[in-house]
Amino acid sequence: MNPDTPPLFDTDELVINMGPQHPSTHGVLRVVLRLDGERVVGSDVVIGYLHRGIEKLCEHRDYAQIVLITDRMDYVSAATSNLGYCETVEKLMSVEVPRRAQYLRTVLSELQRIASHCLWLGTHAMDIGAMTVFLYAFRERELILDLFEEYCGARLTYNSMRIGGLPQDIPPGWDRRVLAFCDIMERKLVEYEALLTENRIWVNRTKGIGVIDGAEAVAIGLTGPPLRGSGVRRDVRKDEPYAAYAEMAFDVPVGQAGDTYDRYLVRIEEFRQSVRIIRQAIEGVPEGPFLGKVPRLIRPPAGETYHAIESPKGELGFFIVSDGKSLVPYRFRVRPPSFCNLQALPRLIQGHMMADVVALIGSIDVVIGEVDR
Repeated sequence: MNPDTPPLFDTDELVINMGPQHPSTHGVLRVVLRLDGERVVGSDVVIGYLHRGIEKLCEHRDYAQIVLITDRMDYVSAATSNLGYCETVEKLMSVEVPRRAQYLRTVLSELQRIASHCLWLGTHAMDIGAMTVFLYAFRERELILDLFEEYCGARLTYNSMRIGGLPQDIPPGWDRRVLAFCDIMERKLVEYEALLTENRIWVNRTKGIGVIDGAEAVAIGLTGPPLRGSGVRRDVRKDEPYAAYAEMAFDVPVGQAGDTYDRYLVRIEEFRQSVRIIRQAIEGVPEGPFLGKVPRLIRPPAGETYHAIESPKGELGFFIVSDGKSLVPYRFRVRPPSFCNLQALPRLIQGHMMADVVALIGSIDVVIGEVDR
């Protein structure tokens, strides 16, 4: 062979596909990797495999029907999606929500945060190789699903909020069962940490992996635990309180190194803060109505508004435009944390080993239903 002849194939880099069928990607996410050996030198994150046109669909449904559609975005955090949408319409209509409903909404949202974090912890740990944690975390998640089922009859897509308050009051004894769950959760958190926090395999797989500093995290648009893991103390519950969070005492945990390990520690502490909030809300829930005065046919005045809440994955915002005449929104737009946080993935996996990719996807905690919408 002539040494001056270029090779037929360039073998310096290997291009492989992770997904969309790969189970480690938690759904239909395709990650195209360019590898030098086993080290990632470039990547392309391809989304859209689960696109259902939810935003356009909501422009052809009346305001009450849209609550059910929000369940289908982040389908493991349906209650917080319900809350974010309902509060946006309430803001547009200047509806006053009863204090009892505000407190119970706070309880439901924090139960949902714990359930979402349980699913995150179990799948994230299993991706890295820790099978036992998956079984433990799903054990506690089932207890929360039992509470939701008792309240609204559903275990995944809850339809648990209404514009102006709640669809119904809590069942007799439900508050006591929530407090009993809080006692269980606090004990089980000790087991989670005993299995992982000082485990040398876990530490080696997460410390120093996917480091991103606060300034870059803000520039990319990260929110939620990935942003707080980089040391930025941003939490909508504290900065722009909604529901009953202004009356709750809780801390906002932040990391220092901005790596996968810090993002893990932040969420572990969020478990404890959620339990703390639930206890305060249950013990302080006032008597009174659970649904405010809302017309049977909801027709907000002409105008537009944006409202955001702190979902388990970050800042979840809704932008709604009303023409003042129609029973459906003129424009409906969602700012989903999973979609925005996913933008950091190519930056995080650059230079790491291929085996670290699944750990980094898990540390962001994305749900593709919310990414694609």
